[in-house]
Amino acid sequence: MPDDAQFSNFTGIDLANLPSVARGEARVVRARLVRATEESLKGYGHLVGDFASAKVTIVTWPQPGWRPIVDGTGNEGGVVEDTFEMVRRGQVQHAVNHAVGRSYVTGWFDDPATAREDVAAKDTTLLYTHEANYHPDGGQIFFARGAAPFVALLAKAGDDVKPEDFVAFQVDGHHGIHIDPNVWHQPVFPLGPRATFDDRQGKVHACVSVDFVGEFGGYVGVPLLPFSAGFSA
Repeated sequence: MPDDAQFSNFTGIDLANLPSVARGEARVVRARLVRATEESLKGYGHLVGDFASAKVTIVTWPQPGWRPIVDGTGNEGGVVEDTFEMVRRGQVQHAVNHAVGRSYVTGWFDDPATAREDVAAKDTTLLYTHEANYHPDGGQIFFARGAAPFVALLAKAGDDVKPEDFVAFQVDGHHGIHIDPNVWHQPVFPLGPRATFDDRQGKVHACVSVDFVGEFGGYVGVPLLPFSAGFSA
């Protein structure tokens, strides 16, 4: 595993010493699979039909005391955009966010304690992930190039989030997704071994993270099934 990916991007977990699912050291909470529609995404975000014209929601900084934020300020950071690459290396899922210059591991297709990059993944229909985050200052848009289908792992806003709160939304690839500010998420997961997404997000890009392993003793399982297969209404 590359040196820059030895530690999680947000929680600082040592990815070389993860608890094992196979040995019973960690539990897995499998996210419910749902087709992404305007209705099902309420409270999480919305579908995006055209990346070029899509606007990112930017949130004004919270009022720190009784004196209010001056109108027109606290939301002037603007947006940044570039590509977001998701690459499967053997049994390990990597993410490269060119918009903010970060590269990290987002999950595993085998027991995280033993998954390897030099061994092909036998089953790519379930990914184990160890963390999620949200941006209090703005939303984020992912739009797949080449109409690649993907799954967005999301949970509604609130710092008391639990693994059981996460939902896996299937997106057919002909649409992108706008993830609302304060909504918990991971980078979106393609069904194939590699996909490139156009990414637009708030330039300030503050992150708040949740550590599934340290806080809840396990992982969230993300079902990566073909579009419309196995989803809940």
